[in-house]
Amino acid sequence: MRIVVAPDSFKESLTASAAAAAMAEGVARAWPAAQCVQVPLADGGEGTLAVLADAFGAQLRTIATTDPLGRPVLARYGLAGDVAIIEVATAIGLELIAPELRDIEKATTVGVAALLTAALDAGATRLIVGIGGTATCDGGAGLLAGLGARLLDADGAEVPPTPAGLARLARVELAGLEPRLAEVGIEIASDVTNPLLGPLGAAAVFAPQKGAKPDQLPLLENSLSRLAEALVAAGAADVRDTPGAGAAGGLGAALLAVGGRLRSGVGLVAEAVGLAEQIAGADLVLTGEGALDAQTRSGKVVAGVVAVAARYRVPVIAFAGRIPDPKVIGALGLAGAVAITTPELSFAQAVEQAPELLSAAVADTLAAWPKGPA
Repeated sequence: MRIVVAPDSFKESLTASAAAAAMAEGVARAWPAAQCVQVPLADGGEGTLAVLADAFGAQLRTIATTDPLGRPVLARYGLAGDVAIIEVATAIGLELIAPELRDIEKATTVGVAALLTAALDAGATRLIVGIGGTATCDGGAGLLAGLGARLLDADGAEVPPTPAGLARLARVELAGLEPRLAEVGIEIASDVTNPLLGPLGAAAVFAPQKGAKPDQLPLLENSLSRLAEALVAAGAADVRDTPGAGAAGGLGAALLAVGGRLRSGVGLVAEAVGLAEQIAGADLVLTGEGALDAQTRSGKVVAGVVAVAARYRVPVIAFAGRIPDPKVIGALGLAGAVAITTPELSFAQAVEQAPELLSAAVADTLAAWPKGPA
């Protein structure tokens, strides 16, 4: 019996590697003789750097930059030869800002520019940029400003690269943009295919998840629209309707505008770690993430694992902290899905007990699995 465990991280409780280890322990409890292969995964968001750095054998480097509110922060990227792996959340992640301090109108992506610049200075010619988990909705204005673009109002004065500042934006000058961007390949790893604007855009769909209040959404939408129009007027590609432009509060749009190309985050990671090769010939695949919900089908790790396993007709069981809508199980094509927490547990208790909860859920599930060893 060969089992592949290929989970994503469980938000705020388990890294992908820790989740894989807990699942493997559960396999060993139920089926001691089974061969268990651990393949931690990510989708372009939290944990992407760790998974890809391991897959590429990259050296992790730490740099000083700024967080979404402009405060000093240390961020990391990976370097393997001429390949740089950047997880923007290490600089501008939502979890870097305490909930009571989050201010979407003043949050900026400036801190990401230092990561890209450091990678270019180190000789990277291929940049893999995971853009999930940000606290921002500035359309990548901060990134562009940090890379040499000028954001100007009607009087020619520079405006802050934040949604509040962009409300006064009249034009963008790109003459000073970092020239090395045109010489490298930028792969945007994301699980999001939303456009920049409109009811499915960055402001409407994702800003509320970052603390934006309903009365702030018109300002955010207007600022994103002004930036997009100014970029087109400055000679940049019009990417407003390009799938993925709305990712990371519009950071996807900025990266697309400077020549990046969108890639499925889980697809890119799965390719790097050889997921298909590991699943070929397996008897069962176990995967998981923090929640199985409506977003799971849109490029999340569980959906990606199911797609690969389906090619080899290998059943997949998913484990999650919560499963708010059981209908997602059938829609995903899972052989089974298990919530590892119970309503009696508080969130704090679930986080603290996550490794044991996950391990026990796997062991109990496999003990009852009809296709298991006799």
